[in-house]
Amino acid sequence: MNNRIAKFDDLVPSSLPFVEGKLEGHKNRKNFSIVGPGVAEDSKQFVKISMSHGYNLGAVIAEPKNGSGLHSHTTAEVFLIYSGKWRFYWGSEGKDEIILNAGDIISMPTNMFRAFENVGKEEGLIFVVLGEDDPGTVTWVPKILRKAKETGMALLDDNSLIDLSVKKIPEGKKILEPISNDELKKFNNYKVNDLKKYILKFENRSTYENNLGNGINLIQVLGKQFLDKNLTPVINQDTGFNLSILKAKKGILKDLIFDKPTILFSQKGLWNIQIQNSTIKLNSKDTFSIPINTKFNISIDENENSYLNCVSQI
Repeated sequence: MNNRIAKFDDLVPSSLPFVEGKLEGHKNRKNFSIVGPGVAEDSKQFVKISMSHGYNLGAVIAEPKNGSGLHSHTTAEVFLIYSGKWRFYWGSEGKDEIILNAGDIISMPTNMFRAFENVGKEEGLIFVVLGEDDPGTVTWVPKILRKAKETGMALLDDNSLIDLSVKKIPEGKKILEPISNDELKKFNNYKVNDLKKYILKFENRSTYENNLGNGINLIQVLGKQFLDKNLTPVINQDTGFNLSILKAKKGILKDLIFDKPTILFSQKGLWNIQIQNSTIKLNSKDTFSIPINTKFNISIDENENSYLNCVSQI
């Protein structure tokens, strides 16, 4: 089971995961690949759970006034705010924005530029779910690539990261050029009101709770399935995976079986997973990949509401 468990304190982060990693406002952050490699451009990025799940799970820690530059993905990107106060902004010029806090969730549409910044006074943490086994490469707004090159960082035409201050361009390779203005115009933009349907605020979660019995409630955030239950998701978007949240103080769910790749990761509280005569304890930020078609129990015994995130392949 050890290859299915990711204790957050044991993870090895990359401090230079992307091309803009030496720029002011982007350099004081750490990137974690928990399930799958994600989209990190650092070829040495440590991956804890490498087996295919049909999606990727990562995390980002950033100091105040730090985060990512404007970029786009070809697959789903869902942010779960664990701690801190974050400004999400989007569009090729980053003119539109929204502030999100601990417990909030935003699912970014594809084919749009997006970025985030820790605007709180302390270090913040975000977990990120990316769609598909191979979530593709990152497309950066031209300004980011040009500024990054001034720090010595660049992408080669195979999207590999190179530090030109310590390495020469390999023979047969060349620097990836920024996209043209015509290509830039092909990306979508959204006004704040348009993007609100892709956001679940923490204070609104209780509106969407489903009672599973035995002291545990369920919020179905994305996708229509939790085990054999068909549910209406809060965010109606095709991401390729279900995102469900279990909420409880004290409770238990018995004899659960998933027939698709599924992970559990605790947002708050100590959750116990009983499986194959073993008990796996998931503290906040810890992750467990459940073996397919294997019976297990989930239990919790806390004095305040606790939350367990569940992602399963559709």
